[in-house]
Amino acid sequence: MIRLATHDDLPALHALVESAYRGDSARGGWTHEADLLEGQRTSQAELAQVVADPDSRVLLMHRDGALIGPLIGTVTVTRRSGGIAYMGMLCVDPALQAGGLGRSLIAAAEDCARRDFGATIMEMTVVAPRTELVSYYERRGYAQTGEIRPFPLPQFDHLSMVVLTKALG
Repeated sequence: MIRLATHDDLPALHALVESAYRGDSARGGWTHEADLLEGQRTSQAELAQVVADPDSRVLLMHRDGALIGPLIGTVTVTRRSGGIAYMGMLCVDPALQAGGLGRSLIAAAEDCARRDFGATIMEMTVVAPRTELVSYYERRGYAQTGEIRPFPLPQFDHLSMVVLTKALG
């Protein structure tokens, strides 16, 4: 079962995101950025802003399809203009990756974008050196647009972001 995050979920959400993107725990999965980036991926304060934003949805997945208990996955959907929604911060507990949970979260994000924001296109970005991750999204129907954006943090200006989109039918 996938549900919307609330303010009460922030500590567990933050712990999941950090464990999936950074540090040694992230290296247990295949989608991490631990070898490219150091430091925190996000903060509880930043996550609180996203959870409170009416133009964003933070979706959560719990173990065994429950509505409570340990978080095992998350994805964020944000309304953009022109019928576009942005999918970001997709992550699954590193110990549970490669089992279809990410695919379920992507499907939920796409449904949410259509239902809540009337989106017809989903956009996302991937750190450019992560070609295996780009390929993963391409297998899910996303296509590279040819656009490359700067990495959002200036201290990592040696990195860039590949833009991918998918038409939502």
